[in-house]
Amino acid sequence: MPSARGGAPGRKPEASGQVKSAVRTVELLEFFAGQPGMHSLAAVQEAVGYPKSSLYMLLRTLVDLGWIETDATGTRYGIGVRALLVGTSYIDGDEVVAAARPTLDRLSDDTTETIHLARLDGTNVVYLATRQSQHYLRPFTRVGRRLPAHSTSLGKALLATYDDDHIRAMLPETLTPLTEHTITDREKLIEELRQVREQGYAVDREENTLGLRCFGVAIPYRTPARDAISCSVPVARLTPAHEQTIKEALFDARDRLTLATRRL
Repeated sequence: MPSARGGAPGRKPEASGQVKSAVRTVELLEFFAGQPGMHSLAAVQEAVGYPKSSLYMLLRTLVDLGWIETDATGTRYGIGVRALLVGTSYIDGDEVVAAARPTLDRLSDDTTETIHLARLDGTNVVYLATRQSQHYLRPFTRVGRRLPAHSTSLGKALLATYDDDHIRAMLPETLTPLTEHTITDREKLIEELRQVREQGYAVDREENTLGLRCFGVAIPYRTPARDAISCSVPVARLTPAHEQTIKEALFDARDRLTLATRRL
């Protein structure tokens, strides 16, 4: 089973001076972050591949420190509250998130739709901030959620800032589908990313969630870009005029946020 970052759990420390116990601790936390809920010792051991005795001692240590929690029986394990505290401190201390707040608020007002700020993390995007739609019919995405870059407008906008060869090195030939509309062929995705570069924005055409279309733009305060903003709207409410309004608002927000982040 892959880890939360998309790598293989239980990988051996490299010759770069990595400490095996530290690597295992991080991989274990990433496993729980990517697999919500409670898991038995046997299930965790099967996923990460560590010796059961050392895995048990590591789990008990993390339980004592609050990074891992157990159920009432003490035999099932899940992510602990300290992981939430660290994640919250990351958001609270991030200068881009702070600089983006006025822009996200304005973009939300201009479009009346759900707005996201996300960051590329390997082959995924992680949501850093969100503004909920003003409409009753609206999508819900929590801060900290991780989604494949290839299935989201945010991710496609960010992938488009890399060259084709780099994308081939990043992504497998066959991509995981989230809906029947998800692009699963890497070369087809690369072809679409060329269009994204030309038009300046990316589109998720119900590729992540059925009934939902999203438009995303990268924030070019660094190259390749690592952050992007998007606007999500139910297809039932998306008219040509509304789509044009969303695109124009996104371009305006991109320009304002680029100026704000260049000072960081």
